Amino acid sequence: MLDLYTTTLIYFLVFGFIGWVLSLFLKNVTHVDSMWALFPLLGTFVCIQTLPLNLMQTLFFCLIFLWSLRLFAYLTKRNWGKAEDSRYQVIRKNNEPLFKYKSLYIIFWLQAFMASILMLSIIPIFINDITINTLSVIGFLLAFFGLAYESIADWQLSNFLKSKKGSVMNQGLWRYSRHPNYFGEFLVWWGIYLISFNSIFSFTLLSPILMSLLLLKVSGAELLESTIVDRRQGYAEYIKQTPMFFPWFRKR
Repeated sequence: MLDLYTTTLIYFLVFGFIGWVLSLFLKNVTHVDSMWALFPLLGTFVCIQTLPLNLMQTLFFCLIFLWSLRLFAYLTKRNWGKAEDSRYQVIRKNNEPLFKYKSLYIIFWLQAFMASILMLSIIPIFINDITINTLSVIGFLLAFFGLAYESIADWQLSNFLKSKKGSVMNQGLWRYSRHPNYFGEFLVWWGIYLISFNSIFSFTLLSPILMSLLLLKVSGAELLESTIVDRRQGYAEYIKQTPMFFPWFRKR
């Protein structure tokens, strides 16, 4: 386990380095968001030791492939041709001078390390003889449901932004949660944890805990909402009516 984790981390650091070099030419680090979607897929390829894969490994590879491809396409399309994301502009401002060099470890290698923590729930699936059982079936159902849920949420948001009808998206899945895409992501990684639950590695729990913290406290819901009230007219009322993360019925 440790040897494979170390190998995966090395691949991630190299991938992060390549992304950093690209940022020097672009003078923009936003593409690290798209890279985030590819880390688990890269790590999964590193983990595949022998072929053919068993049933669980095959299903899991399909899950990671679909998750990575969808998120990569969505984030790349969203950020293509635009100025550096406001989050990174703030980080850049706070770390000048020489941010372009500091960004190697502040942005790209930090992402690589966090992605390696996510691999703690993935690696056991490929190195242990884990069979399909009730818990893993629940995990697959939860993960695929989460993937569908976040995909629909992002699709609804994209259509809303294109229509330019209003300043606050409060329809569809967004009627029951202010961040349904993050909630779907939350389900995916807790589902992955359940799939690998019957491995001998108890520290696989670090993976969904890290993702939950990122989605709720670090780079997800709370960070987004720290400025959105000032940028979106009517968002304060939306906050009063709609749960932030876990879907529920709106308040009247």
